[in-house]
Amino acid sequence: MGYIRHMNANEKIVAEKLLQVGAVKLQPEQPFTWASGWKSPIYCDNRTVLGFPYVRDFIKSELCNVLFEQFGDAALLAGVATAGIAWGAMAADQLKLPYVYVRPKPKEHGLGNQIEGYYQQGQPVVVVEDLVSTGKSSLEVVQVLRNAGLEVVGMVSIFNYGFDVAKQNFEAAGVPLVSLTNYAALITLAQEKQLFNVATAEVLLSWQNSPSTWGK
Repeated sequence: MGYIRHMNANEKIVAEKLLQVGAVKLQPEQPFTWASGWKSPIYCDNRTVLGFPYVRDFIKSELCNVLFEQFGDAALLAGVATAGIAWGAMAADQLKLPYVYVRPKPKEHGLGNQIEGYYQQGQPVVVVEDLVSTGKSSLEVVQVLRNAGLEVVGMVSIFNYGFDVAKQNFEAAGVPLVSLTNYAALITLAQEKQLFNVATAEVLLSWQNSPSTWGK
């Protein structure tokens, strides 16, 4: 299997749930500005889902299905701070797996930990992430875990923007990635629901091909 592994028909169902609770917003006419300076027609904040118990439970179940089916050899889950912490903890509880989370940088007091929680060197671990854009920050977490002597067997995220650079980065790092849903599935769903006309859908899809220059 490739490093960007595919889900199934549930991709559109997950995308619909994210739209339903406002975790994903599409504004091609009034694009958002990311911290990188990129202009984007989409904004995704999956923390919104935490406020909707039934949708939250559905997303948790989908995460657990992927973890069980595709990463059954995992002995540990690692959430990415901060947005991935809750999802990783819920999945670990459901699957009865040990759990840690990874800070962006070592704690500045106490023990100075960057990995919080109990783990043993050599354990196969799966990273639980909120969303993946270029993959840079997600793969930094992978390196922290590897430096600690853990074997990273894969990563699961709720959403993936589907950038080519992310695919290249994950392939280079040797980390299989599975996302519950992605940008292409979201736009397909939006077209089916007639949220946008064909011309607008094409504009939305063009962003995925060149996000750094889109809208300039």
